[in-house]
Amino acid sequence: MAYRIVARPLAALMLAGAAGGACAQADNWPQKPIRLIVPLAAGGPSDTIARIVAAKLTEVLGQNVLVDNRAGASGIIGTEIAAKAPPDGYTLALVSNTLTINPALVKKMPFDAERDLVAVSQLTNTPYLLTVHRSLPVKTVREFIALAKARPGELNHASGGSGTGPHLAIELFAQRTGIKIVQIVYKGGGPAMIDFLAGQTQFYLANMVTALQQVRGGRIRALAVSSLARSPVAPEIPTIHESGLANFDEAAQQGVVGPAAMPKDIVNKLHAALVTTMRAPEIVKRFADEGSSTVASSPDEYRGLIRRDTAKWRDFVQKAGIQPE
Repeated sequence: MAYRIVARPLAALMLAGAAGGACAQADNWPQKPIRLIVPLAAGGPSDTIARIVAAKLTEVLGQNVLVDNRAGASGIIGTEIAAKAPPDGYTLALVSNTLTINPALVKKMPFDAERDLVAVSQLTNTPYLLTVHRSLPVKTVREFIALAKARPGELNHASGGSGTGPHLAIELFAQRTGIKIVQIVYKGGGPAMIDFLAGQTQFYLANMVTALQQVRGGRIRALAVSSLARSPVAPEIPTIHESGLANFDEAAQQGVVGPAAMPKDIVNKLHAALVTTMRAPEIVKRFADEGSSTVASSPDEYRGLIRRDTAKWRDFVQKAGIQPE
């Protein structure tokens, strides 16, 4: 009995000490450079967004935020590194739609996003741009669909990787229109765009951040954007929705996550810094000029988006008969 009387206050003291340590850690954070892992290839949309955000976040936090590209396995390798890193707020990841798509396509995931990661904030929302090489004789979505139906299995499209957001979105497009297409897979959006510009592939559902400047340079032709509403930065380009595929609405979503056990106070402090970063007028303009909208959602909102999209893509993959690998 005497042991129980002594042990309970001791346990309470231990818990209080742990809580106090976490608060002290959050108060002092960050005291050294922060590593922001980009689990996709350098030169692609995620890399571009990460470097813009990291530069401004460095100013806001007063510590260097260093981008670390760890591409491979459709984002799984880099994201796993972040999931298994010490939960001290010094290793984060900038993730994309692959976070919610991979569980539907990979049988044995090395981590569980809901269990092993903490959502901090969605940063941007960027519609895709359905583009064709100028050698392809189509100028509208309807003309493209008609050509694809006339030449089933002949038209090939560039892909920054199997299981990426653009890949699943174009598969959804193909399913809804009844066309048969061929995917040519590259190690990231950058290499995919290079070969597309060279005419090695015929069409590309590309992120607007990388595609719009090529469209304006006359090297490729834009048919439509994938959002429900036209993009403010390119209002002359129609949407897939208004081109006949009702309610088609897909976009690239970028956000920041960290190891699940990160102290809540650090998550909140990081979130506040990201909100300041994403609402800075120069950042809003920079992304708007490239076709992206800034979001800066709360951790709960971003967690909900991850959960909903994970369920959506699992359902789509099952109905489409795509076999996980």
